Formats: sequence, C-alpha cells, structure tokens
Amino acid sequence: MPRRPSIADLARALNLSPSTVSRALADHSEVSETTRQRVQQLAQEMGYQPNQVAVALRKGRSNTLGVLVPHLTGSFFPEVVDGITEAASAAGYNVMICQSHDDARQERRSLELLLQAPVAGVLVSVASATHEFSHFEAVPAAGLPLVFFDRAVAGFTGPGISSVVLDDYAGAYAATAHLLAEGYRRVACFSGPQHLTIYQQRYQGYLQALRDHGLPHRPELVFHAEQPHQRTGAAHMHQLLALPGGPPDAIFSASDAAVVGALQVLKERGLRIPGDVALAGFSNAEFTAFTDPPLTTVDQCSQQMGREAVQQLLHGLAAHLLAALVHGG
Repeated sequence: MPRRPSIADLARALNLSPSTVSRALADHSEVSETTRQRVQQLAQEMGYQPNQVAVALRKGRSNTLGVLVPHLTGSFFPEVVDGITEAASAAGYNVMICQSHDDARQERRSLELLLQAPVAGVLVSVASATHEFSHFEAVPAAGLPLVFFDRAVAGFTGPGISSVVLDDYAGAYAATAHLLAEGYRRVACFSGPQHLTIYQQRYQGYLQALRDHGLPHRPELVFHAEQPHQRTGAAHMHQLLALPGGPPDAIFSASDAAVVGALQVLKERGLRIPGDVALAGFSNAEFTAFTDPPLTTVDQCSQQMGREAVQQLLHGLAAHLLAALVHGG
C-alpha cells in the first residue's frame, strides 16, 4: 500500500516550509492567495488527507462521534449503527465504533479508547454484564455529551446526559395482551438482566398485562437470562417442557433471539406453533420474517433510534459549544 503524502512531502515539492504549507491548507490569512492555490492544488493532485486526530487536537474539538455497542451480530445493533452513521454523516461527523461484546471490562477499555481518540461525544448501549456504571461519569467530566440508546441506565442522569429508548413497557404490554386476546392463558416470559432498564420495563409490561386480564403471576414461567440469546431461549424452553403441568400455551420473549431458540426446540419436539405454543418476541429483527412460521414481534424502529440518538447528542454538543462560547466571552 503506497504511503499517504504528508505536509513535509508537499513542502519539499513546492520548496516551501512545512509551516507555510500547513497554514495554506488551513486558509490562513498570512499566506498569499497565490501560495494557497499552489499548495491546495498540489495537495489535491497528490491525494493529501489531513490527520483528523491532529486537526481535532489543533482546533480543540473533534468531528468524530464515539459509538459503543454490545455487539454487531444479528440485525438490531447493525441497523441502529446504520441510523447513527447516516445522521452523523449528514451533520458532517465521522463515527468511531467499538464493541464491548457484552463484557464489562471490555466496555470500560473501549470507553477509555474513545475518550483518548478524541471524540466530540459518546453514544452507548450498555453491556448486559455491566452492573456498576461509574466509568460513564468520565464522559460528562470531559465536557462531552453522553447519550444512552436502547440499553439505558436507570437513575444515571445529569447535565449533558440523555437517552433514546423505545417505550419498552408499552411494547411488552401490547405483545402480552395480544397473546391473551388470542385466548392463551399460561403465558411464559423470557426476560433479561433486571439491572438494565429495557428488561425491567419489558418484564413489568408483561406483568401488568397479566394483572389487567385477571391472571396470576407464575414464577415458574419466568426466566431472567444474563445475556438473552438463542441458547438461553432453548434452555428455557427445555425447562418449560419439563414442568409437571406441561409447557405454557404461549411465550412472550423480551428478545427475538431467545424466542427463536424456543421455536427450534418446539419444532424438534414436534409441537405446533402457534397451535400448541404461541410465540411473541421483541425487536423485529430481520430474521423473524424468515422463521417458520414468521414470528410476531415488537418493532424497535432500530434505524430511527440511531438517527434520534445522534440528534440528541448533537443537541448536547451544541449546548456544550454554546456554553464554551459564553464562558469565553
């Protein structure tokens, strides 16, 4: 791969000092129009690209947004990131993406990396294994806006901190109520870690739908996985099939991936869906349209969530920039 041209290369080719070339590229008023045009024309011909980190440090701000997601598998988070990059690009920002792999230590390391990059702000969906959230305080402490999306942290608020989430309670309530309206009465629930707001709210929505239909809460039908995915859904389904009273007649899952695991086990056992056990998931992941049968699921509007998260961050960034201007005035 050919080496990218540098300011020193331009300076040698034009017989100018590197400082003059640097000022010409920045349209500095002390450089003549003729010299500016010579430098910028050669830079274009040679394919010169400025080092964005150096530019950010020089200007005291960055045009890069940091994004920290649990993973980029499946379809939900990639679709959210699509929305983020689309909105960021439209606003003139680049995006730097890190994955925590749902690991708390990796999440802390990735956050440190983003803050060192530097970035103009950080968008985060919290790792399911994270139980202690003080590391996120480093973002507002650095004067940067912080936006949680999808997986927010209950009670983690303050200036420059916001969140973009679906109404998880209403979505879970609607999915459970749909199953109940179809005549199912023993409805199980596959949820996730209760220290994360999304799973708290989805579980509470499920419970409220049961209460509103006069049905009892059955603890033996409820599972809270640390990391909901296909394997945990399959394991939950095996446990339900082993119950003395037989399996439930329906399942609401707070994760599409987990409910697909249940679907696979049911098909292996020769049970009909929805004839023997009805299923409803949460996320509207792309693969749910291709399962047999296609799954009922709650649409999380993933790309819209990504776009809205960027708008929230840019609003916080504008507030920070305005505050800085007032402070400096």
